[in-house]
Amino acid sequence: MEKKFSIEIGGQLMTFEMGKVAKQANGAVVAQVGDTVVLTTACINDTPRTGIDFFPLVVDFEERYYSAGKIPGGFIKREGRPTETAILSARVVDRSIRSLFDENLRYEVQVVATVLSVDQLNPPSVLAINAASAALMISEIPWGGPIGAVRIGYIDDQLVVNPTEEMMANSKLDLLVSGHKDGITMVEAGANEVSEELLVDALDLAHAEIKKIVALQEEMRKEMGKEKVEIPAPEVLPDIDQWLHESMQQSVYEAVCIHKKKPRADRIQSIKDTAIDRFAETYPESEGYISAAVDEMVKKTMRARILDEHVRVDGRAMNQIRPITCEVDVLPRVHGSALFTRGETQALVVATLGMMGVDDQILDGLKQDEPNKRFILHYNFPPYSVGEVRPMRGPGRREIGHGALAERALRPMIPDEVDFPYVVRIVSDILESNGSSSQASICGGSLALMAAGVPIKKHVAGIAMGLIKEGEKVEILTDIQGLEDHYGDMDFKVAGTRDGVTALQMDNKAGGITRDILKKALNQAQEG
Repeated sequence: MEKKFSIEIGGQLMTFEMGKVAKQANGAVVAQVGDTVVLTTACINDTPRTGIDFFPLVVDFEERYYSAGKIPGGFIKREGRPTETAILSARVVDRSIRSLFDENLRYEVQVVATVLSVDQLNPPSVLAINAASAALMISEIPWGGPIGAVRIGYIDDQLVVNPTEEMMANSKLDLLVSGHKDGITMVEAGANEVSEELLVDALDLAHAEIKKIVALQEEMRKEMGKEKVEIPAPEVLPDIDQWLHESMQQSVYEAVCIHKKKPRADRIQSIKDTAIDRFAETYPESEGYISAAVDEMVKKTMRARILDEHVRVDGRAMNQIRPITCEVDVLPRVHGSALFTRGETQALVVATLGMMGVDDQILDGLKQDEPNKRFILHYNFPPYSVGEVRPMRGPGRREIGHGALAERALRPMIPDEVDFPYVVRIVSDILESNGSSSQASICGGSLALMAAGVPIKKHVAGIAMGLIKEGEKVEILTDIQGLEDHYGDMDFKVAGTRDGVTALQMDNKAGGITRDILKKALNQAQEG
């Protein structure tokens, strides 16, 4: 059965068409705003993957050059590896939907957004998030949505919902927000020193519009939705659970109290090994179960210490930053270098200057007449930074995402081409990582730019905030480290100058986050 649903958002009609194309996918939706059209599909495998302890979700964003009336450059003349824009678009779709899946789901799920037409006015990434939610809603795939997504601009002192690309040229804010009816799940923003108060107002406006999209998708589900697949309840082994609770609770507590990352991880692993040896004969296949059970104990213990004892994993106060050291000119032959260390996170950041017309980057994507890039930031995350052994490949999605966030934070402070006619490239190599390496890249990048003699307008710094929330108990954490990020409810990265925010990124697992919490987190971030 073919069906079309429509809603007006920001003065433009957004339509969702289903039942016409890609009918063998579990869910397929063609979404359109203006002349921008995106086909998004959602599929789930029939059998679960065994031997894994995570939910296997893959999100792909496929740019078709025909959508913009273009033929790909180079000799091959067909779409190759995804552009940076496509990777960042896939990431915002992934981050918007992932937290609403059941963490016990082991069936592979793939969401594919294919850009079919681009009008150069309405960005396909925002449309893809809404279409992904709609495809999941009408499919058999179990999911806790729906969600909606909008873009907010700040033009002529007014907040504008879903402004066109033309309007965005004069905007001081570029804010992409997705969420469900009870709260926000994902935020991605670049800004030119906007105030914390304005950001909170923009998030409020975005959520009001999101609720309208969510209501429409609930209607789609009623009319077009298929019966959801039942997820088998996770296996429960009471003997193991009881023994861990009675025999290992104190050991877990002591492990969580260890301040250093590596010794703490070693202690937690030794607890797992002890439990695995204890049940080697009675439950020979229980390694994965025991590991997950101990991790859950670590999570509960860490969260209880923060909420009840007001003590963090490394003994810091809630708003306390780890010790920071900054060094510049650490390398002899480069144009500008900085070594930024915050606790157990360390970034070596190097700035290089180049010539316009030679070193600037030509962008080959769906946008027409896109100017060459004269400010580039690349972020690298080698395995030794976390003491691991793994093959060295090209940059992954995470590295591209972190680099784009740091680039976005520093870009407003780069002098204009008239005042400084050079290309600037920054490379951030993460040498050690335990939380907020993208923010270390921003701080190190600001230092490296100054060391290279680039007359930046102001200094820029970045910090990662966290949230632990259980019912009415709420604690906001400044400068979170790895464990607090992994087991916390929010990762809220804020970058800016003394005078305002230049970049913002948030991923939220806690359901509804109130205006007061957002305001407090932003103010605490500014102090940091």
